[in-house]
Amino acid sequence: RAETIGNVGLFAPVDNHARLYRRVIDPMRMVEIDFPTKHFSAIRNAMDDNKVVKPSGDFQSQADNFLLRQYAPAAVLVSVEGDILYINGRTGKYLEPAAGKANWNIHAMAREGLRHELRIALSKVVQHGGAVRLEELTVIGGNGDRQCVSVSVQMIEKPDLLHGLFAIVFTDIQTPQSTEVPDLTTIDSVIATELARAKLEIQSLHEQMQTSQEELISMNEELHSTNEELQSTVEELTTSKEEMQSLNEELQTVNAELQSKVDDLSSVNNDMKNLLNNTDIAILFLDSGLNVRRYTNQASSLFKLIPGDIGRPLTDMASELIYAEHGPSLKEEMQQVLQTQVVLETQVSSRDGRCFAARIMPYRTVENVIDGVVLTFIDNTKDNRREADLNKALQDREKE
Repeated sequence: RAETIGNVGLFAPVDNHARLYRRVIDPMRMVEIDFPTKHFSAIRNAMDDNKVVKPSGDFQSQADNFLLRQYAPAAVLVSVEGDILYINGRTGKYLEPAAGKANWNIHAMAREGLRHELRIALSKVVQHGGAVRLEELTVIGGNGDRQCVSVSVQMIEKPDLLHGLFAIVFTDIQTPQSTEVPDLTTIDSVIATELARAKLEIQSLHEQMQTSQEELISMNEELHSTNEELQSTVEELTTSKEEMQSLNEELQTVNAELQSKVDDLSSVNNDMKNLLNNTDIAILFLDSGLNVRRYTNQASSLFKLIPGDIGRPLTDMASELIYAEHGPSLKEEMQQVLQTQVVLETQVSSRDGRCFAARIMPYRTVENVIDGVVLTFIDNTKDNRREADLNKALQDREKE
């Protein structure tokens, strides 16, 4: 193959379009060789000899692009669905845009004579891998002209960036032009070829239908299994709902009972509060740590108590009571009752001159457990004064 043969007459053209020539074997013939000539001056030659050709920085890339455009085969890279991701070379003879909305899919853009064959070949490569080559396909162009081509469909394994894509390469096949009228044998051969191709296409479609049917059956089984699981889940949820409803009813019953008990306790608490406050006795309830648990209103006149003192030690509160200087303190007496569990009674006075009968008792729970002490202070100032007045009257009578 050569770009040109000049005017030497040593070669005869075979296919001008493909630039194919054959050598003329005639050694006895004298051939005039036409050498091209060009005159250069000595000065110009000297200047040219001193000039160094320096290609530009993108010389190599431009040369590579030129060679790829001129000699690389037309090819496309497609996805498994047939979507075109990359185009190399001139593919206009094999592909054309489909009418309507833009669709860059190989099955929609393939010209007549390639569409069904490409679909079958791509399906085979997707299922089995490797490569499939289609020989001597006739592509019908937009003007009705025909072109014989071979098509190669191959799955790309490497590089990893292109893994999973498919390369479709188109190669033109030159067929010798013949003016002879085809005989019946040739026509029968063409028809037989077309029939064989149609049978292969039908077989491929049948295999695809069988595969699709198997996939649909498998999908139907999966859906059936999923449906059964959903039904089982619905039944479980229904059972759980009934159990929750039953539990909710039980909780409502328990809640009603607890609310009734709370109301009873609130009523009892109110009764106890009124009873303690109306006895005119100062009463304090302390826990085992001698912290204030509850007290009556009269106790706040002996100890500086406020509602915020609940839970604080009684010994930290200021008191109006006066204990003997050499006797035990109130704290010591309370600790003694906790240890001995014996009731302790004593007489104490306040700073304003009142007298009280103090009584310290252990605090017993319902389970008969000692959990603190109870202090009661009864004001007997009037009784003491009456007794003193009575004693004085008796003494005065005896003197008379």
